[in-house]
Amino acid sequence: MNLPDDLLIRDAVEADVPHIVALILGGPAIANQHGGLDPNDPAQIETFRLIDADPRQRLIVVELGGRIVATLQITYLPYFASGARWRAQFESVHVDADLRGRGIGGHLIRWAIEQARERGAGMVQLTSNKARMNAHRFYETLGFSRSHEGFKLAL
Repeated sequence: MNLPDDLLIRDAVEADVPHIVALILGGPAIANQHGGLDPNDPAQIETFRLIDADPRQRLIVVELGGRIVATLQITYLPYFASGARWRAQFESVHVDADLRGRGIGGHLIRWAIEQARERGAGMVQLTSNKARMNAHRFYETLGFSRSHEGFKLAL
């Protein structure tokens, strides 16, 4: 699949926050999963600042023609298992709904895997909502395997 020449993957900056939140809100989330998420809420900026200041985290965006069309957060976790090597946790992977199926998500994930490898991670892990069957197939085409059952508890 040919990707556009003007596709750019970069670290997010504070001005990107409303665009990132819009991508999250535009995703195929389960009803109420992101209830109350407001791109203009000052807490979103504070969250960005916390992520940005943490050397174990990266918030990434993909630009196409100067417009933010995808995002992903990488968190590096020290881990006892697997030879006490780092793990990279991918969270909040979102691609603009109008651009899915064009290779942007795959390009972003492969790029992020290479970043994790360069950082010394021995494994990449992610979770995906059970209702997102297309996403599950997508991750499997990239080499991910279904290995665990995830649990969450809202607080």
